[in-house]
Amino acid sequence: MRNILVVLGLLAVAALPPATAAQDQPSEYATLLASLKAGKTDIDYTRLRLSYMDSPEYKAAKDTSKSEDAMTEELNKKDYPSALKDAEAVLESNYVNIDAHYVALVANREMGAMDKAEFHRTVFRGLINSIRNSGDGKSLETAWVVINVHEEYVMLRALGFRPSQQSLVNQNGHSYDVMKVKNAEDGTEQTFYFNVDIPFKHYGF
Repeated sequence: MRNILVVLGLLAVAALPPATAAQDQPSEYATLLASLKAGKTDIDYTRLRLSYMDSPEYKAAKDTSKSEDAMTEELNKKDYPSALKDAEAVLESNYVNIDAHYVALVANREMGAMDKAEFHRTVFRGLINSIRNSGDGKSLETAWVVINVHEEYVMLRALGFRPSQQSLVNQNGHSYDVMKVKNAEDGTEQTFYFNVDIPFKHYGF
C-alpha cells in the first residue's frame, strides 16, 4: 500500500502544469531591476524598458499620475523633500519612468545626497540613450522606439525641442507618431519619428 501511495504521489507531481514552476521565477524586468538597484548601472536599459511592458509588475502597477503631477510641481517650488517622496512613489510602480529619475536626481542633489543624485543621473541617461540608440528619429525606417507616448515628450525635452504638431502614420504594419517640433532656443523647425507599436499593443489598438 505504501508503495502505491508513493507512486500516486509522484504521478500527481508530474501532472502539475509547467506554469506552476515558472510562476516562481522572477520576470526579466525584476531580474534587471534587482541588478540595477544593487548598483550595477551598466545593465541593458533597452531590455529594462521593453521587459517592463510585458512583466507582471507592469500589469500590477498602480496609477501614479497624481504623484507624477505633484513631483513636478513640488520640484518647481523647490520643495525637494516632497518632490523626492512623490518621485519615489512613481518609481515604486514604474522604475523606467524617466521624469521620476530626473526629479530624484535634482531633489537629491539639492538636498546634498550626491551619491543618490549621481545614481539617478546614470539611470536617467541610460534610459534616454536606450531610446536614442534605437534609431535616429529622422525617418519612419529609423524611428525611435518608445514604450509609451510620454517617452516621446521626455525625449523631445531632453534634446531641447518643443512639439508643435503631431500626426499618426500607419505603414507596413507599424504605427508611427510624426512630431513636428521647434528648437527651444532658436525656433528652427524639425520633424522626428517615433515607433509606437509597443504602446498601441498595450493600449489595445
